[in-house]
Amino acid sequence: MIILHANLQVNPARNDDFIREVKALIAASRVEDGNIAYNLYLDIEKECTYTMVEIWENLDAVASHNKTDHLKTFVSRAREFLAAPLIIKSYKGEPLETPTL
Repeated sequence: MIILHANLQVNPARNDDFIREVKALIAASRVEDGNIAYNLYLDIEKECTYTMVEIWENLDAVASHNKTDHLKTFVSRAREFLAAPLIIKSYKGEPLETPTL
């Protein structure tokens, strides 16, 4: 399992435009083969700061996602919305059994 965290600092004046564009990206990405989760989270302590958390079955699924038109379109337009460079961190993970509470 591959987990990606994309940190996005959005220009407050362009936040509504960003939300509109990112909703299309999320919807298209969620139906891709190999996608387990694709969620955007708002940082409640930093204005217009978001983290996209992506979970993919494997590196092949990530590579396939990186070639999609919807991701390429979003990335090409991201410069219009972002107030700082996009930061992406990737992790290799595996599910853990959690005890029942």
